[in-house]
Amino acid sequence: MSEAAASPAVCWPLGPDVRLLARDANGLLAFAKPAGVLSHPNVPGDEVRSLLRARYAIEQECYEWPEAEGLPAGRLWLLNRLDSGTSGVILAAEGAELAAEIKAQFRRKQVRKVYQALVFGVPRPPLQLWKDLLSVEKRGGMIRSSARGGQIPAESQMNLVRAGRAASGVSLVRLEPRTGRSHQLRVQCARRGLPIVGDQTYGDFARNREFARAAGTRRMFLHSLETQFAYEWAGTRHTFSARAPLPAEFEQALAG
Repeated sequence: MSEAAASPAVCWPLGPDVRLLARDANGLLAFAKPAGVLSHPNVPGDEVRSLLRARYAIEQECYEWPEAEGLPAGRLWLLNRLDSGTSGVILAAEGAELAAEIKAQFRRKQVRKVYQALVFGVPRPPLQLWKDLLSVEKRGGMIRSSARGGQIPAESQMNLVRAGRAASGVSLVRLEPRTGRSHQLRVQCARRGLPIVGDQTYGDFARNREFARAAGTRRMFLHSLETQFAYEWAGTRHTFSARAPLPAEFEQALAG
C-alpha cells in the first residue's frame, strides 16, 4: 500500500501549493496539483508555475535539479499529465525503470482514475456510459479534440453525485475514464450539453463569464479525485492509491 505523505522529509523543489499525497517504498509518488499549475514547464520561465520548480527534460519526461539551498540534487520522472486548469492527483517516480513500468500500466489501461467535475445542467439519466469517436490534432502547438468525424474510441462512466441548488444551475458529477484520450472528459461532457464550468476551450463561454462574476473564480472545475492500481516490482506485487480531497470551491459553487 502507499505510505502516508507525512512520513518522508520533503526532498523535491515543489511548485506553488503542490502537496505530497503518498509515497511508497519503491519511490512511487502522488502529488496534489492545484488548478493553474502546469504538469511540467513548456517554455523557459514556466518553472515557477509548474509541479516542480526545476528543469524538465522533454525526451526523458523527467524533472532534474542541482543541489541548492540544502536540497540534494535529484531527478523525478513524470508519469501522467493534467491540464493546467485541472487540479488533483498526479503521479511521479524516483527511478527511470519504475517510471517505465507504471507507464506500461497506463498503456494497458490498468490504472483506475476517478475525476469529479462541476457541469452546467443536470444529467438525465443520472448514470450513463459514454462512448465516442474522437479526433485529436495539434493546432499551433496546442492539442484540440473533437467528437465529430473522429476514429479514436473514448469511453467514460458518468454518475451524478449531486445537483446543486436551483440558483446555481450546476451539478457535481463523477467521471471515470476507461480510455485516456487528450481532453476526453471535457469533450464528452460538452458533447452532451453538460459543459464543465470554467472550461475556456470546450465550454459555454457566456455562462462561464456569468459564473466567474458570481463566484469570484475563473478556474476550470475538473478535479482528479483518486488514482489506484496494482503493479509488479522486484518480484512482488504492490498496490498504490492516492486521493486528493475535492477543493472547497466546488462545494461553495453547489450551494449557489
